[in-house]
Amino acid sequence: MLNVPSQSFPAPSSQQRVASGGRSKVPLKQGRSLMDWIRLTKSGKDLTGLKGRLIEVTEEELKKHNTKDDCWICIRGFVYNVTPYMEYHPGGEDELMRAAGSDGTDLFDQVHRWVNYESMLKECLVGRMAVKPALPKDYHEEKKVLNGMLPKSQVADTFAKEGCSSPSYDWFQTDSSVTIVIYTKQKDINLDSVIVDHQDDSFRAEILIKDYSYIIHVELSHEIEEDFSVRVVENVGKIEIVLKKKENASWKRLGHPLENHNSLIPRKDTGLYYRKCRLISKEGVTHDTKLFCLMLPPSTHLQVPVGQHVYLKLTITGTEIVKPYTPVSDSLLSEIKEPVLLNNKYIYFLIKIYPAGLFTPELDQLQIGDFVSVSNPEGSFKISQFQELEDLFLLAAGTGFTPMVKILNYALTNIPSLRFDVEFVLSAPTSEWNGKWGHISPALLSEFLKRSSDKSKVLICICGPTPFTEQGIRLLRDRNFSKEEIHSFTA
Repeated sequence: MLNVPSQSFPAPSSQQRVASGGRSKVPLKQGRSLMDWIRLTKSGKDLTGLKGRLIEVTEEELKKHNTKDDCWICIRGFVYNVTPYMEYHPGGEDELMRAAGSDGTDLFDQVHRWVNYESMLKECLVGRMAVKPALPKDYHEEKKVLNGMLPKSQVADTFAKEGCSSPSYDWFQTDSSVTIVIYTKQKDINLDSVIVDHQDDSFRAEILIKDYSYIIHVELSHEIEEDFSVRVVENVGKIEIVLKKKENASWKRLGHPLENHNSLIPRKDTGLYYRKCRLISKEGVTHDTKLFCLMLPPSTHLQVPVGQHVYLKLTITGTEIVKPYTPVSDSLLSEIKEPVLLNNKYIYFLIKIYPAGLFTPELDQLQIGDFVSVSNPEGSFKISQFQELEDLFLLAAGTGFTPMVKILNYALTNIPSLRFDVEFVLSAPTSEWNGKWGHISPALLSEFLKRSSDKSKVLICICGPTPFTEQGIRLLRDRNFSKEEIHSFTA
């Protein structure tokens, strides 16, 4: 697999970013790791400068704190003094300063909305933003917006501009079951588009429709069994979720509406929803890489679409730490010694363990039967990119191979004319290696990346360590591949 030398673009001291929207980490000083930050937050030191007081912050007051030595940032209505965090921020001080003295919610969501800032910055909390005294003319509509729920007129307008009709739902019952029917009015809906969770009395269904989520979220009026079934009628976009009643009683209503019920929300605004998954097995694949198998709760339906990732969350020394990982296909498991568990209740992850890291050693220490929180899928990769595709090139370094597994499986299954070739390139080969070796370079790419015709439709996917991906994107653009022909995985 391709790799990149340490002296290549960008240089270790550079803060240069990928043109396609990714972001680089910057070198941190000794003693400024994530674990060092967690230790500082547990030390009892006053990180806000307010000696434990929480205050109400006006816009005028927030604007005053806009320097590296005095930096306050507002995220979702809460104000944090991030001055002590400056030297610990992996994205560098300049990245934090972009939101200094202002509301940084949109910027935060663009770059890393998956980070649990409430846990990371809880000791830096200054207080809430002051509420403006005047209520809007339609307070209830404004409240919907604040809760992430678009007013129906705005939903209809937004969807209409994209040539879509707004989704809706209904329900009916028999003596033993309740069926929730969701009408998406879309023809590209499949089981990957449906996420269902039943926790205690809460029932939540999220339907992924283009760049939106349609949410059904209720506190059920009666108890149901853990297992349920999900059926999709793809040609009309109808979804049927069949719940089994615990008692054969007649329901007068489905339940009490909960947050964002019956709402259509841009996916970027939905927030991450987690469920606890049980560790079923972990097997060594190489000297530093392991295959983890997690089992979804029996009351969850979740299938991660091709090219998308999820976030794993662990609590480490009292702080919630979140990292993105791409599940791999079970087709990768043919040589694993343990019996392979082949159904949609299991998710497999190929993860490299970094002994000096914070998250992966903790993950590796988990015992069989322990739990890991797993989020809903995220990602910008779309299956529509395969339409009329003639040439597919996958560039993967290290565990950057993981998103390529499902992409390759899908392509070989759905594009019969696709010819499959693989090249292995080692950056530090042993004397016994007879294959190609070196780092990602113009010479290597010119050897591998050859269009089948001058105007063939091409897709190039690239994933690996940040320097590898950044270098690869630059070299691909130098070879006149367009931005639309390149998809980089940079969660």
